[in-house]
Amino acid sequence: MELTREKIVEDVKGLLSEEQVNTEEAVLQANSVDRFRKYEDIHSIYSLPLPAAVVTVHNTEEVSSLLAYSNENGINVVPKTGGSATEGGLETAAENSIVMDGSQMKDIVSIDSYNMMATVQCGVCLEDLENILREQGLTTGHSPQSKPLAQMGGLTATRSIGQFSTLYGGIEDMVVGLEAVFPNGKITKIKNIPRRAAGPDIRHVIIGNEGALCYITEVTVKLFPYYPENNKYYGYLIDDMKTGFAILREVMVQGYKPSVARLYDPEDAADHFAFSDDRCVLIFMTEGPKPIAEATGRAIDDIVHTFSKKEKVESRLIQNWFEQLNWDPSKVTKERKEIKETNRIGFTTEVSGNWDVIHDIYECCISRIRREIPNITMLGGHSSHSYMNGTNMYFVYYYELRNIKPEEEITRFHYPINEIIVEETLRAGGSMVHHHGVGKHRTKWIKEEYGSSYYMLETLKHAFDPNGIMNKGTIFPLE
Repeated sequence: MELTREKIVEDVKGLLSEEQVNTEEAVLQANSVDRFRKYEDIHSIYSLPLPAAVVTVHNTEEVSSLLAYSNENGINVVPKTGGSATEGGLETAAENSIVMDGSQMKDIVSIDSYNMMATVQCGVCLEDLENILREQGLTTGHSPQSKPLAQMGGLTATRSIGQFSTLYGGIEDMVVGLEAVFPNGKITKIKNIPRRAAGPDIRHVIIGNEGALCYITEVTVKLFPYYPENNKYYGYLIDDMKTGFAILREVMVQGYKPSVARLYDPEDAADHFAFSDDRCVLIFMTEGPKPIAEATGRAIDDIVHTFSKKEKVESRLIQNWFEQLNWDPSKVTKERKEIKETNRIGFTTEVSGNWDVIHDIYECCISRIRREIPNITMLGGHSSHSYMNGTNMYFVYYYELRNIKPEEEITRFHYPINEIIVEETLRAGGSMVHHHGVGKHRTKWIKEEYGSSYYMLETLKHAFDPNGIMNKGTIFPLE
């Protein structure tokens, strides 16, 4: 028999404590959405089922107890830490859900500078960890724009990537070991070792699961020496995206490892750089030991010169811009205020593709959006994460909301734009999502994304979450 809302709250208070269970309406409303529905949220409109409670957990054992209870009673659980998600992964899609908040699991368990790894609980803020590490001359190498907001559990669960990924990789390249709890309450721990060949790499059952398979309670990541004094910044103005993609490809194929490699189209560049002059902007940053940073920078400069007349940008302009790039709570507050005052809102959609298709993906998406979507005030994009075999494309778009209800914004604008970008990317053979996660709004295309390998993904869900209590509608479409 399905439990009532009141019974769930009563049971959870008995299982943990009354102080850990929040049922204030404003808290429930805020925890029914993430930044995908920020326009509705700004206007205090909540169209999704409100959770029964937001439950703060303090340790792995409490996570285990709460999951086991939820599993036994068929209660949907939405795992959450920092709350900076953008794709609907934190939305409560089912009635009487429990939002399990691990943001207070903040212990830095260990910093092992000899074996070069740090172990932290899921609620540790990445920026807090980085500040501590940098005082010791170390870094995780992970630096998404959400660094001041995001916490380690959520970053791992969404397969996050940072601005220095070309050198350090994505979160999947940094994670050494993990602790996670599965729906039946089973606590599992993957040991911290550099590599092993003892069967499949089971870390990847957990990394990127977006709370649809398990709850991440602890993460161990690699550490790297931190050499900020050796950072070098390079900027160039070039004529077109096709040339820019060709330069990025050459840098990667020749084996160079800048920490940052970015290509902005003219419209996106104009939104960031006063000096862009309606041109594309190409940016590199090199870091590490001084000889490596300097040699990498010289080599990249030579490569750019072979493709394009070298119109360089002063390095201090690139450095100043880059140092203001991250989003902290004050920027989020400012954005919300501006949206409410102007009824102009912006979002991003990120995809990836091999070198032979990425320019076509860019061109097709831009032209279709311009043709099919009204009231667009800004449309552009940039590549920010490159690899030996391809790169990503991060589309950025703003539109005005004229004479429509806040709850219509998603269906009139956000959905259709997302749909165009995903359709064109999949048609070209790319991936519909590069680093934000599937969430709840790209599940429509999950089977097309996976093709015949969807069998493997679906089997994981049936095996680990047979009762379907973990974050309903995330990655796996609602039935």
